[in-house]
Amino acid sequence: MKRGTYYLLFFVVAVFSLMLLANCWKPPTEEIAKVEKAMDEAKAKEANLYAEDAYKKAEESLKKAKDQVVAKQYKEAAQTLVETMPLIQQALTGIEAGKAKMKEEAEKYVGEAQKGLDELKTNVAAAIKKKVAVPKEEIQAAIGKWEVDFAGSKDKLQSGKIREAFDELKAMVEAVKVKIEDIAKLAPAAPAAPAAP
Repeated sequence: MKRGTYYLLFFVVAVFSLMLLANCWKPPTEEIAKVEKAMDEAKAKEANLYAEDAYKKAEESLKKAKDQVVAKQYKEAAQTLVETMPLIQQALTGIEAGKAKMKEEAEKYVGEAQKGLDELKTNVAAAIKKKVAVPKEEIQAAIGKWEVDFAGSKDKLQSGKIREAFDELKAMVEAVKVKIEDIAKLAPAAPAAPAAP
């Protein structure tokens, strides 16, 4: 080859290398914007509520990419952003399954809450009948509030606010169980049965 051809080849390789390096030195701002937009869309579709694990992984991946940009690791940041998009897609595809599962669990809590409220009312009435010193007004107020909240939670469940209804019903079931235990502690222990001869 002629000397001029070597210079031309060297020049082309040098220019190409500089272009590659320049691309590595440039922060992936457009890619970050695209991933942030996809995250916003996933959140708008409630992926953060019904596909929590996948959504959190995507959030962590985006944060990692931003941290890499701050550390001027642009190539690594670009790769992390590429890996983030499938996580967002996974969150989006998991919404319906997560919503169905949560609705099923919320419906179980509806039954548990109703059963718990009925049991609490029965236990309070029995305690009062046995002349046990129970904070009657406090308990009646709590039961009244829970019944109103219970009706509201059932309405939310029917109107599609599944996560909100789920959280409320779960908290209610736990609170009613605690109150049932409190009433049981107030009631005197049943006398022991006589020993068999």
